[in-house]
Amino acid sequence: MTTKFALFAAALLISGPVLARDKASAPANDYNNPASWLCRPGYEAVCTTDQRATIVRANGTTSIRNWNAAANPKIDCFYVYPTVSLDRSPNSDMIPGPEEQAVVNQQVNRFASQCRLFVPIYRQVTIPALRSTLIGTPMAGIDRELAYTDVLDAWRSYLAHDNHGRGVILIGHSQGSGILKRLLAQEIDGRPFQKQLVSAILPGTNFLVPAGKVVGGDLKTIPLCTSKDQTGCVITYVTFRDDVPPPLNSRFGRTQVPGMKVACVNPAAIDGGSGPADAYFPAKPITLSEQPQTIWARGKEITSPFVQVPGLVTAQCVDRGGSQYLALTIHSNPVDLRTDQIPGDVVQGGKVALDWGLHLIDINANIGGLISVVAAQRSKL
Repeated sequence: MTTKFALFAAALLISGPVLARDKASAPANDYNNPASWLCRPGYEAVCTTDQRATIVRANGTTSIRNWNAAANPKIDCFYVYPTVSLDRSPNSDMIPGPEEQAVVNQQVNRFASQCRLFVPIYRQVTIPALRSTLIGTPMAGIDRELAYTDVLDAWRSYLAHDNHGRGVILIGHSQGSGILKRLLAQEIDGRPFQKQLVSAILPGTNFLVPAGKVVGGDLKTIPLCTSKDQTGCVITYVTFRDDVPPPLNSRFGRTQVPGMKVACVNPAAIDGGSGPADAYFPAKPITLSEQPQTIWARGKEITSPFVQVPGLVTAQCVDRGGSQYLALTIHSNPVDLRTDQIPGDVVQGGKVALDWGLHLIDINANIGGLISVVAAQRSKL
């Protein structure tokens, strides 16, 4: 993707004062109003997009995998999208653009096979504002606290009017994962609602735990998931190619906090080891991407929105060289008629930014495995 989209995670990395909400300039949103949500039950157009996938096999044959949303799921998914707004203001407005809709389509709509989707619109720091900060001339009026307080207001409205004792899965990515990590720490960890937490799926952020432990660090009582049907736990990881690990200046997979490590829970093999990555890649270049169109199979035109390439990629959590991450291995084969590469690198000025890893496909490269875990968790309720 371009630097514009790549910056969505930078909100977690930019230093600066946390500003309280200015009640005069940024009044609270009304999350009782359906217009404050990208989707919720009864207002689902943005979250009912075509999720069909073309399965491309090693011999070049293809077939279509259809998909349907669940008719009456018994659990809910509350999703916070990453920073994608191209609004020219310091914080985004409450009118979602095509970039917000595209990332919802890519990252969360497939979960509707397991849960009701709740996706609040929130006033995130925009990509232009983040870019201005990174080059040392921050845009006036940036309010970093506003994004969190909007999500908090949406969460409290959801609890008051929609939850009714249902189990909930929190899903985020990058900045969205950071916001939800804070929400978990301040609103759920050690509090009564914790018993309703089915799981939290927080890829693309450095989630810290004590070395050798599955609980502690960023959250005090909510553990990492260690089995597929375990509930009340966290799935988190940062993704890199197995042959391109996090460099010393990496934004992800490394921490300087004494005694802590970056947690890694592998959706392909939660109890440990390596497993096939059940990926659903966007068939066309990822939104705002610089990367060229992937030729998924020679001589084959892909007409579905997503592609699966079974057996091409495996995933394994590794702890190597002072970094902890989910390593993706591509099993290329000269007789395999499919692509030998996958998209997902952050590209800046035509050059791959190694410090970002495969950040752009943290969810897509593992979404089938994540949904399988959610299905197993749901069956235990």
